[in-house]
Amino acid sequence: MPDVIAALRPEARSAPESGIVEVVNFAREREDLIALWVGEGDIPTPGFIRRAAEESLARGETFYTYQRGIPALREALAGYHLRHFGRDWGSERYFVTGSGMQAIQIAVQAVAGAGDEVVYPSPAWPNFPAAIGVMGAKAVAVPLEFSPDGWTLDVERLFAAVGPRTRAIYLNSPSNPTGWMADRETLSAILEEARRRGLWIISDEVYSRFVPGGKARAPSFLDVSEPDDLILYVNTFSKNWAMTGWRVGWLAAPPAMGQVVENLIQYSTSGVAEFMQRAAVAALGEGEDFVTEQVRRADEGLAIVREALGGSNRVRFAQPQGAFYVFFGIDGHPDCRETAKRIVAETGVGLAPGSAFGEGGEGFLRLCFARSRHDLERASQRLTAWLAR
Repeated sequence: MPDVIAALRPEARSAPESGIVEVVNFAREREDLIALWVGEGDIPTPGFIRRAAEESLARGETFYTYQRGIPALREALAGYHLRHFGRDWGSERYFVTGSGMQAIQIAVQAVAGAGDEVVYPSPAWPNFPAAIGVMGAKAVAVPLEFSPDGWTLDVERLFAAVGPRTRAIYLNSPSNPTGWMADRETLSAILEEARRRGLWIISDEVYSRFVPGGKARAPSFLDVSEPDDLILYVNTFSKNWAMTGWRVGWLAAPPAMGQVVENLIQYSTSGVAEFMQRAAVAALGEGEDFVTEQVRRADEGLAIVREALGGSNRVRFAQPQGAFYVFFGIDGHPDCRETAKRIVAETGVGLAPGSAFGEGGEGFLRLCFARSRHDLERASQRLTAWLAR
């Protein structure tokens, strides 16, 4: 009999298992579970978004449609960026994808292949370096530096990791899992050096609206770039509009790439279902109040968690500058996988192990605070009691 696994591509065989799912599977059947391990809120998609999809289905919009996205959604994306980023670059820049993850995959396919490298700050969302590896390229991690005052990125160290095979820099800001956020000066410095070296930038701005303290949004490469800079922006409807299960995202790219991006979509999914795109149009057009409420709830959740963790002298963490996670370590518990399993077994609070997020994440745990006050208060009480033992 043939060895089925040995017959696969090495890149497919070596795609890593999720360190988060390992802990989820360990305790998913627990009845009193408070699951704070995945990156989503606890509010279902709002009714006005669901109704737009239902109405589209009722009209029979179930056929193949535009590979780049329906015109109404691409125009809505252009309007969204004009309102929030002050950029009137037209709808030809925006391409609808089957999730933010597919936007990342298309960006990688466009700029890096076998033997190439992409440099990125770590800890980071594990799906990105895994996507690089599956393509046959190499993800080169540059550790962020931790202190109680915040995580920081050394831009010189970032570019010191650039080699002759480097094709792109990937930057997720605000960052999952650390909450680090690049300021305008850092973005300008990265862009200037990337221009000088002819490198692409893949800018993951999924959490740009989740900034504590009433700020409208995070700084963006859109604030410092020109229309034809080598920047690919990836984003999703998942976080802002509670659409994680819908799998709709977008890629923003120089319009000259239009046919290339369309081809890559064609040869992967052949486009996003029209009724889902109609829902996304409603999200952009009618969803600003909902986004505001999402951010307010996250601010409230952060305050609850910060008070609980800050009350223990065993816990180390930095105030997140953006996104909706607290990334924290517990003195005396360096093995975060076993610690996450122990905490969920003994308290019912589900956390993600920091080692799942790569270099620099060892010894940390990630807690998602985009949840109800009720759940976060209960989780905080359980964690506080466990830490006091």
